[in-house]
Amino acid sequence: MNDAPAEAPRDYRDTVFLPQTSFPMRGDLPKKEPRILARWEAMDLWAKLRAAAKGRPPFILHDGPPYANGNLHLGTALNKILKDVINRTRQMAGYDANYIPGWDCHGLPIEWKIEEEYRAKKKDKDAVPVLEFRAECRAYAAHWMGVQAREFRRLGVEGAWRERYATMDLASEGAIAHEILKFLLNGALYRGLRPVMWSPVEKTALAEAEIEYHDHTSTTIWVRFPIVQAPVKELEGASVVIWTTTPWTMPGNRAVAAGPEIDYALVRVDGTAEGSLARHHETMLIALPLLPQVCQDSGITTHHLLHVFKGEALKGIVCAHPLRGRGYDQDTPLLLADFVTTDAGTGFVHIAPGHGEDDFLLGRANNLDIPETVGDDGTFNAWVPLFAGQHVYKAADAVCEALTQAGGLLARGKIVHSYPHSWRSRAPLIFRATPQWFIRMDGPEHIREKALRAIDATVFVPDQGRNRIGSMVAARPDWCISRQRAWGVPIPIFVHRQTGEPLRDQAVVDRIVEVFTSEGADAWYSSPPSRFLGPDRNPDDYEQVRDIVDVWFDSGSTHAFVLE
Repeated sequence: MNDAPAEAPRDYRDTVFLPQTSFPMRGDLPKKEPRILARWEAMDLWAKLRAAAKGRPPFILHDGPPYANGNLHLGTALNKILKDVINRTRQMAGYDANYIPGWDCHGLPIEWKIEEEYRAKKKDKDAVPVLEFRAECRAYAAHWMGVQAREFRRLGVEGAWRERYATMDLASEGAIAHEILKFLLNGALYRGLRPVMWSPVEKTALAEAEIEYHDHTSTTIWVRFPIVQAPVKELEGASVVIWTTTPWTMPGNRAVAAGPEIDYALVRVDGTAEGSLARHHETMLIALPLLPQVCQDSGITTHHLLHVFKGEALKGIVCAHPLRGRGYDQDTPLLLADFVTTDAGTGFVHIAPGHGEDDFLLGRANNLDIPETVGDDGTFNAWVPLFAGQHVYKAADAVCEALTQAGGLLARGKIVHSYPHSWRSRAPLIFRATPQWFIRMDGPEHIREKALRAIDATVFVPDQGRNRIGSMVAARPDWCISRQRAWGVPIPIFVHRQTGEPLRDQAVVDRIVEVFTSEGADAWYSSPPSRFLGPDRNPDDYEQVRDIVDVWFDSGSTHAFVLE
């Protein structure tokens, strides 16, 4: 055993060559960063940067506004930090990089939060005066603007925070109204009945950017449409079979569509499985490529092929609605359409012009009735036979029961598919034809053409961004800008009650913009219509539009009150 004392560990610090600096050993950033920001504030760093850059070429990064609704998240932080990096490098490169931050303040997300507070208090939103409700929305947005401004500054983002802009500023609302009314005066803004993505929960139309897709389980049905008028004898007594994933649209059916180049089989049912709703010896038309799958899905075990027709040869067929005799006694013509495919279903599409873009366009081209079967809240209107008052989300069983009793249902199933939902309420959406305000993309104003030219002339980093936005603009339908809500800039238009035409009067427009700029958009709700119409027009002759403009129009108008 060694009893010698252990040597003390050697201190190697004196043997390492380190530079002598005033930097502390510890970062201590939670304390240091606020001190740095306080120093920048005390020295008015932003004013010094502007003074130093005076006379330089301007570099303008226009701030696409974040939404004043909640604390920052990684997306908003990354957005602002990257902008700050770009502005600082341009400032150091010899430019005057004057950066004006701003906020989007209107729109459904804020309304939804206020309504959530109402629901928690058992308070009826519709019973609250509109100006009181708008004031609560304004206060909510103002609170979160302040919170987000502090959080952005805590990240070290420099900008003209004292001169920030907000879409809910009074002058901003006046500028947004002015931009809307430009489209009114040049003829590009019109009111039309078209199917739009509609949220029954939020009771408003939604823009494409407000829609997300989730898996959804839908009831599928195969339905017979009995042929009552046929161009050839072989088709007499047969049925056209359709397939749909939206049974609730059956009350809105006004036609059936076939593909002109598709081969359709006329078959006779010779054998069925137990429980099948197919009937022995009935004859039906089904697309030939889809016949095996339809037989499997409907429990048809044996069948006899009687004839094959090209879709073009089916022109002139008239069917009965499968609920004929139960309030649906209109004829159902068979129409030819290029959008019909054999990817799934039966090769026939049931056409409900009020519940789909293709359906609507085909219906309008053939002068079909476009019934408004569904109300704002997603329930069938009072005049809809058999289903009045029922919610479309819960109508599948009732529709199937009615079809079964009428002998129209051939089969029923389920499908899990990607389906549009509101990104706020997370509830499924429906296509619903309602009167809305649209900006025309194609017409004498050449808006689509101008937009595509502007995209082509813009430098994109990375360059593939040009193709993405270019393809979106090239394929986009007319822009639905109206929302049936309360918190936003109203579409400040008067419509003549007799003609249905919007009033295009420069003097009225000037009065509206002047009042909005000085008092804000609340004036539209607090002032009598005569204030805007002037002494030469009778307010009783005009309907005052109460819809608000899509919040994306707000942010798209910011150039008018920030840059210009």
